[in-house]
Amino acid sequence: MRKVILYIAMSLDGYIADPNGGVAWLCGQDQDCEKDDSYAAFTKEIDTVLMGRNTYRQIVTELSPTEWIYGDFTTYVFTHQSDTSTPLIQFTNEEPISLIRQFKQQEGKDIWLCGGSDLIHQFMCADLIDRYDISIIPTLLGSGIRLFEAFPKEQKLSLIEMQKNNGIVELIYERRS
Repeated sequence: MRKVILYIAMSLDGYIADPNGGVAWLCGQDQDCEKDDSYAAFTKEIDTVLMGRNTYRQIVTELSPTEWIYGDFTTYVFTHQSDTSTPLIQFTNEEPISLIRQFKQQEGKDIWLCGGSDLIHQFMCADLIDRYDISIIPTLLGSGIRLFEAFPKEQKLSLIEMQKNNGIVELIYERRS
């Protein structure tokens, strides 16, 4: 069965974006935004990317406005707005939980839950995140968009790997039964 993997970065105080949705702070302690390339290894394991409308908008307007950076993967953008899909970018207003349950049963590589916080929260509440790969950036934002909001039940995890580079700590956990 395919796994759903949350692969994301957050500030030390638990935010994935500043109060305006910005992520310019995503750098290590030496202002070097490059780190050990766990991203390259991670993307070899996936073929599908999931994101909300706000995350999609941030990518195409701020992070990579001239080029779609997830061109090797089929991306599903969950939205209530009407947008024209392409072969690689599917805009959908389908209910995320039932759609992902279908995807997990299909053949393929793992599924990347890219963001945003509302979509992550829905997946957590439905207990659908199999692995949490979280890079902690050495920055305290004080406010912004939280990675984790309150959810209905405790979720136990097992640490399977930890890496550090330039002040960034990457923690990889798998869900325990």
